[in-house]
Amino acid sequence: MASDVNEITIRYEEDGIVTVKELDKVILSKGAWSTIIFRYQDWNRTKGEYGPERFTIRRYRKLNNEYRQQSKFNISSAGQALKIIDALQKWVAA
Repeated sequence: MASDVNEITIRYEEDGIVTVKELDKVILSKGAWSTIIFRYQDWNRTKGEYGPERFTIRRYRKLNNEYRQQSKFNISSAGQALKIIDALQKWVAA
C-alpha cells in the first residue's frame, strides 16, 4: 500500500502481463481522505490487446500511514463520461 497519495496506482500485473494499464490520473483531493480519477485500459486475454479507455473515480483513506481504497465508481464508457461532464458543467455554471 502507498503511504503518499502520489504513489497510488491502479496498475495491476499478473503473470508478467499488465492487466490494468494506468494511462493517467488526476488527484482531485489530498489529505486523510483523498480522491483520484484514473484513465486506464484493461487487457483482453482473448484478443491479446488492450480494450477501450475507461475511467474510474476512487476514494482512499489514510490509516496507519497507508492509503486504503474505500470506494470506487467506474465510468462505463466515453459516452457516460461525456454525460457526467455535461451535467457538472450545467450545475457549476448555474
